Amino acid sequence: MGRTAQPAQLKLINGRSDGRDSGGRAVNPGPAFRRIAPKPPTWLSTEAKAEWRRIVPGLQRLDLLKEEDRAVLAAFCETWSTFVTATRLVTAEGITTEVVTVSKSGAETSRTVPHPAVAIARNAGRELRALAAQFGLTPSSEQALARGADDGEDDNPFA
Repeated sequence: MGRTAQPAQLKLINGRSDGRDSGGRAVNPGPAFRRIAPKPPTWLSTEAKAEWRRIVPGLQRLDLLKEEDRAVLAAFCETWSTFVTATRLVTAEGITTEVVTVSKSGAETSRTVPHPAVAIARNAGRELRALAAQFGLTPSSEQALARGADDGEDDNPFA
């Protein structure tokens, strides 16, 4: 599986000239979506709303957003909220927890296990990185933008 194709606007950020990427290749502008930030869903959690307000202005300045991005942005923001909630829980309660089991005879045994929020935070972190890369919100995807990284969709037959 190759790299995910970048939106035309990301290719043009460090292009050589109007309509050309960093390699001088013409950039297909793609479909003519209206470039306007979507409105946040009313059902977003408080933390997700705060993340929406934090990231949307920067993405809008780069002309990356369209109304149709609402679902992916909402998923990103809610995943962030899940990550924050799980991380706060682990910070407050520790990375392990005690589980007490009672046998049929009434004997209690205790064992230490990883806190369930550790796995929740880990999974949310993975999802977050995948969604963030779609908008250039990770350090590596940002660097790819800064380099004008090619997505492999050029006309070079020797690539």
